[in-house]
Amino acid sequence: MTARTYRRVVSGLGEDGRSTIIIDGEVPPATSMSGRSAVVWRSAGVPVDNSGTADVDPGNVSVQGLSGPGTLFMIHTFPPDHGSGEPFWHATDSIDYLTMISGEVVFVTQTGETTVRAGDVLVDRGIVHAWRNDSDADAVAAIVVVPAMPVGEGRTH
Repeated sequence: MTARTYRRVVSGLGEDGRSTIIIDGEVPPATSMSGRSAVVWRSAGVPVDNSGTADVDPGNVSVQGLSGPGTLFMIHTFPPDHGSGEPFWHATDSIDYLTMISGEVVFVTQTGETTVRAGDVLVDRGIVHAWRNDSDADAVAAIVVVPAMPVGEGRTH
């Protein structure tokens, strides 16, 4: 299946100090832990430094990288059968805001699970969890990852 592309528009200040569009183009793909990820934007820390006009390096997206000092905005595709078999349990030291764009995934916790469908939003507050796509279609989510204090035993992996 051909990966869908997404348009990214990024604002900033021009050389004259006036507001402008500094990037208008395709979201670059990233090396991903599972499925396919496209990094819309990432920051090195919080608060974010909004100066400059340089683009960001999409880099890679890994569970370890989700517990970094900066923010991450990505579009992630969970392919069919993602997470089938033994669940990939993990936790991050972050709060993650997820909006399902298309398809559906199952969000699995230690005590239960729920299906998150297109149009649904989910706030993952750094708990141990796993993802599963039981359908025969891609499930696509926009995800924003923000550093947070650990909960429970903190991040895994």
